Amino acid sequence: MKNFDPIKEKLIAKYLTKDKVKEVKNPDINIMLNRVKTNQKNEVRKKLYFSAAASTGLILFGIMIF
Repeated sequence: MKNFDPIKEKLIAKYLTKDKVKEVKNPDINIMLNRVKTNQKNEVRKKLYFSAAASTGLILFGIMIF
């Protein structure tokens, strides 16, 4: 006669399994460096777009007031 319902059995089985050997991943340095370069380019573009939009907004606001 079982006292455990299926959910409890799954929870208990999770702790009874042996530790699995984790694979060691070696990251490719070139891929990481390329990702950093593209992220930096995207940040520069975003800053440029923001500064262009802000300056355009200030110019339009100045024209509307005067």
